[in-house]
Amino acid sequence: MNAPCSTKHLSSSILEPVDPLSQFLTGPRAQSAFALRVVMDPPFAIDVQDGAALTVIVAVRGQAWITAEGSAPRSLHQGQAATVRGTAPYHVADAPEREPTVVIDAEQSCRTPTGEHLELTMSQGVRTWGNSPDGATVLLIGSYQSAAAAGQLVASALPTVAIFTETEVDPVLLGLLERELTRPGLGQESALDRVLDLLLLHLLRVCVQRAEFPVPSWAAGTNDPLVARALALLHADPAAPWTVAELARRAHVSRANMAARFQTVVGQPPMTYLTNWRLALAADRLASSSATTALIAAEVGYSNAFTFSAAFTRVYGTSPTSYRRGQVSPAHRIN
Repeated sequence: MNAPCSTKHLSSSILEPVDPLSQFLTGPRAQSAFALRVVMDPPFAIDVQDGAALTVIVAVRGQAWITAEGSAPRSLHQGQAATVRGTAPYHVADAPEREPTVVIDAEQSCRTPTGEHLELTMSQGVRTWGNSPDGATVLLIGSYQSAAAAGQLVASALPTVAIFTETEVDPVLLGLLERELTRPGLGQESALDRVLDLLLLHLLRVCVQRAEFPVPSWAAGTNDPLVARALALLHADPAAPWTVAELARRAHVSRANMAARFQTVVGQPPMTYLTNWRLALAADRLASSSATTALIAAEVGYSNAFTFSAAFTRVYGTSPTSYRRGQVSPAHRIN
């Protein structure tokens, strides 16, 4: 492993827990996220091709079917919520077999399948859109446009499409989202971003607690006290000169115990996990800032830009510069 450049002091014996979910909500959180109230009367079918990294859909009234590539159609009923992960197109319709009549493109432009623009035709007021001013189905939609890798790490807890029942969804958060969408006021955009973050956090917690999906490595580790402490140490100071021996010393266990427990619970050695986490943080910085590659390398614990670039290219399949330019879609996820 490349020698990290950080020389931060690691003597604190009391550590505030830090997990990737908290890192997500303080890092690549929603910023001017797309949020919309959709009001539809049957029949309807919307082909969503906006390329958003993650979308949250809430059914306020009526029902809809969500069909994503490679997944069976899933029904969404009043009071339920859904998440759709990944940039691949998906359909939202009143019936799973319905052919799309509306296409949502990048930057949320809408048109017919033949190319006729529908922005004005289907506008129903501020942040409201649909084929009827008082349709039988009302959906609240919020989309995270960024595919920054630190966010992808967290989203790895989600399947392509997840449906959350009425008992799993916090009605207070749904009420907040609907209120902010329907009552424009000072700071509405920022308020919508924060409500969307809270709703996503809530749904991610539910998904991690479910037994039906494989639990990602970072989530599995938080259930083991020893590994949870090791993860907290790594996440609190990822650029520090960590070794397995240092992790073991800080956790008051033997090096062999730390290595074995971490491997068993997380599914990979501690230093492999740290490398992937550092690169995930770096990918987010590349996507969301103008900092130089050398500065980002130093921030995540690499001694120089060359060794960082080599490690990044090996994991992400493209150089940091190409990643920043968006020449390659960031498909790598840490599981």
